[in-house]
Amino acid sequence: MLLEEKFLEFHRYASNHNLPLEAISVGDENKVLCEMHYAANAPRNIYSHTKSFTVTAVGLAMEEGKLSLEDHVAEVFKDKLPSNPDPNLEKIQLKHLLCMSSGFGKALLMNADRRPGIGAPDYEKYMMAQPVPVEPGSAFCYSSADSILAAHMVERAVGKRMGEYLYEKVFQPLDMGWPLWEHDPQGHPNGGGGMYLTCTEMMKLGQLYLAEGNWKGEQIVSRDWVQEVSTPKFTFEPSADLWHVGYGYQFWISPYPGSYRADGAFGQITTILPEKGLVVSIQCPERGNFDQVKRALHEHFLMEL
Repeated sequence: MLLEEKFLEFHRYASNHNLPLEAISVGDENKVLCEMHYAANAPRNIYSHTKSFTVTAVGLAMEEGKLSLEDHVAEVFKDKLPSNPDPNLEKIQLKHLLCMSSGFGKALLMNADRRPGIGAPDYEKYMMAQPVPVEPGSAFCYSSADSILAAHMVERAVGKRMGEYLYEKVFQPLDMGWPLWEHDPQGHPNGGGGMYLTCTEMMKLGQLYLAEGNWKGEQIVSRDWVQEVSTPKFTFEPSADLWHVGYGYQFWISPYPGSYRADGAFGQITTILPEKGLVVSIQCPERGNFDQVKRALHEHFLMEL
């Protein structure tokens, strides 16, 4: 069955079952192949999908020799250390932040924390004062604070805000413009979420990774970094969540051969399918049964490709 036919079949299923979808887009390395909108085609909050842009900035800074996976958090933020930091803080390295194994042991600086002002006005100082009860690198614990600290490490390494850095290195070459983006009280872009993009703009990051970091003949991200971020650092036991397979560096591993995804709250997702030569992006509203969308996308589209 042709891709277009499969896409239209899924569209009919989504419409007939009133799935809470705002948009779905499918592309190859170079172009949009199919798309459908169920709401106004406007930039929306992509939540933690933003994290995959953060790890892209990390890779770019590493390529320039300004950052290393072995860099220690306590050394980078030594000006923000309390008088008695947790001994484990000195063990945290950038690589631990990227695979959500910092050792802080709980989710910090999530959406529900930032809005009432937890951690404000200085997220760096706030995080350096947190206990680190778990050995860094030993256990997975999803936390936006890890991504935020990684983003701040990029900024310190390259000497500019990450928005400006990504604009020069990614947004401008990919013709994405300047996205709206949540910033913290001190003006740092939120490395853990809060970027606003349309579905096809969001998908461009997936197209870049599908092409092993190449965009229209220009190598934006190194092939080695594409391989690194998409290699599982943690794998999970089978569960009721069919997508809870594993985690790389700021990308989730998906249950399709060689696939991985950028994943934001409520269903802002870009799935990269290297063996199929395709990228599939969806955007969903904050209200509705996203599990229903996930199951339908799995059974009626992704498994059929």
